[in-house]
Amino acid sequence: MKDTIKKLTEAYGPSGYEQQIRELIHTEINNLADEVTVNRLGSLIALRRSTGGDQASKVMLVAHMDEIGVMVTHIDEKGFMRFAPIGGVNPLTLTGGRVKFGDGTTGVIGVEKREDLSKAPTLAQLYIDVGAKNKATCPIKVGDAAGFTRPFEDLGGRLVAKTMDDRIGCAILIETMRQLKKSPHDIYFVFSVQEEMTLAGAQTAAYQIAPDIALAVDVTGVGDTPEAPKMATALGQGPAIKVKDAGMIAHRGVKELMIKRAEEKKIPYQLEVLLGGTTDAKVTQTTREGIPSGCLSIPCRYVHSPSEMVDYQDVLNSVKLLLAILAKPIEI
Repeated sequence: MKDTIKKLTEAYGPSGYEQQIRELIHTEINNLADEVTVNRLGSLIALRRSTGGDQASKVMLVAHMDEIGVMVTHIDEKGFMRFAPIGGVNPLTLTGGRVKFGDGTTGVIGVEKREDLSKAPTLAQLYIDVGAKNKATCPIKVGDAAGFTRPFEDLGGRLVAKTMDDRIGCAILIETMRQLKKSPHDIYFVFSVQEEMTLAGAQTAAYQIAPDIALAVDVTGVGDTPEAPKMATALGQGPAIKVKDAGMIAHRGVKELMIKRAEEKKIPYQLEVLLGGTTDAKVTQTTREGIPSGCLSIPCRYVHSPSEMVDYQDVLNSVKLLLAILAKPIEI
């Protein structure tokens, strides 16, 4: 599974520019589904049909394949570029970092001279340098998008990459498809677009599918680092079952189902209350007349930085929990 995680996390795909990561995921799952489609907004949807008869319920699992990034807003005469954020970009993580554009062009993020070095730079004080001699030789144009670039690192029990949010969720869905032998449900594996900006990918896919239940698979913050916010999640203690975040309260029946299956299979788990941020589950639960929704969260350190860290056993246990949920009829 680590090979898949490496491929996914190193791939390019800022919100709205998911073509390359979508093609990569399509290649990974093409022989694992009964039907694979791309909807009008660009989300990839793989259907595994029920092995249990004509009265199958529809289950939607969704992980977003987009990543945070930047978009060029201005190019000066020397070829230096100013940019706007795509998603929740933190200036503290940017200076000296590198970005990669869709055509493979690599740039370095620099910072202009500042009078007060005790304060973090603002986005307006940063620029991208692709090595151009001037504006005329710059291969990038206004409106081009870039993702951050950093190699995947395997630290043994811990994995580090630029896009664990949410390529790790995508990897978990792919591995679940590989290991799933049969299920009484029609299962829609959705790799959604634009979660970091609008959540529109999951919203439109949920409207299209009209599932009976929806589960997002995404990362969450932790409280296990020095002076971290008080939060009852930590690396290595199992996947987190969402209770609430800043955008939604998990459906009680979905939450209790996840807890029940985890305890039946003796899978370690944590309960998550996230004070800031949300997931695709926010919009699946309000689609059509309302879809019972929850979220399986992978504890992650340094979210929205170029070095997001997860625990490999949490990842494997997330797959086990999804398989346990999908193996039996669902009553909520």
